[in-house]
Amino acid sequence: MTNGGSRFARRWEDGFPGGQARLLGAARRGYGGLLGAREWLYRRGVLRSRALPVPVVSVGNLTVGGTGKTPAVEVAVHTLPALGHRPAVVSRGYGRRTRGVQIVADAASIRLDAEDAGDEPFLLARRLPGVPVVVGSNRYDTARLALERFGVTAIVLDDAFQHRTLRKDLEIVMARARSPWGNGALLPAGPLREPLAALRRANLVVATGAERPEDAAAVVSAVDTHAPGVPVLTAVYTIAECWEANRMRPVSLAELAQKRVLAFAGIAAPRAFEETLRAGGVAVEQVLEFADHHWYAPAELATLEARAHDLGVEGLMTTEKDWVRLRKLPLPRRPLYVLSVRLALTSGENLWQSAFTRACPTA
Repeated sequence: MTNGGSRFARRWEDGFPGGQARLLGAARRGYGGLLGAREWLYRRGVLRSRALPVPVVSVGNLTVGGTGKTPAVEVAVHTLPALGHRPAVVSRGYGRRTRGVQIVADAASIRLDAEDAGDEPFLLARRLPGVPVVVGSNRYDTARLALERFGVTAIVLDDAFQHRTLRKDLEIVMARARSPWGNGALLPAGPLREPLAALRRANLVVATGAERPEDAAAVVSAVDTHAPGVPVLTAVYTIAECWEANRMRPVSLAELAQKRVLAFAGIAAPRAFEETLRAGGVAVEQVLEFADHHWYAPAELATLEARAHDLGVEGLMTTEKDWVRLRKLPLPRRPLYVLSVRLALTSGENLWQSAFTRACPTA
């Protein structure tokens, strides 16, 4: 079930054949020229970032693909109340069918479904009860609505490193510890949204999938070269909970560790999902990959059920983010287990706390 998009992403890691590489190289140079022009306009003050009267924390990355941005937003939101803040989350709402600025969740309830909110904002609203979540393509206008409607005292931006219309007080860049920059080329020839020199805008860099900075050598090297002095923290994904979707019952880690499953995921980093499962003791017979943000069809679940039958596994396993996009469909006959993960810092907790304290003083 690996599609063309997944194969293209693998080429970003392994390289493209000659003719394709030349064509994409030309497109890359054009894209790089546009980035350079935008950077020049910001340096000269022609383009400007507008400020809000409250602290703004941005969580983003340099690459296309999963680096743990959404789980890091959750950690950031949990950090702010200890400083006396009432935060709101602002996101673009990728893939939603609505337009304009929309309130996904207020302090009392979730107001939009995943189709209208986007899968990640809806997921954040589920995980962060009582925290307003607002989506809109213009981060400044969206954040202003959150301030005016809910009286929040801090804004956390999801996937906003490249969005500079809004001035930020704390810029957090997420990166995979292993192969963080793929082939090192700009889009579309590689996964980089910006050159590595853009790391100098960061205040913190968090390498996911690493226990300590020594396990994220490529990230540390890039930061030392392009943004010396910026701290590199490390983090891993941990299993927060699991449930059987067919009966909506919780499943313990001990029970989960005894299962043979067919795993599937429509996320940017399915390998990280597989590694988390295996680290939890789950016997993964096969992992089937779908495109990131993929919305499932009944026929696809039927195909997954048939594959599970062929493998003789006890159930199917997917991510919480995928569950958001398939939960309204008829479920397979075999148990469908849903895994929820959290991001846990493994080094640099003190640096994280001190950065928030400086950027977001007590309200």
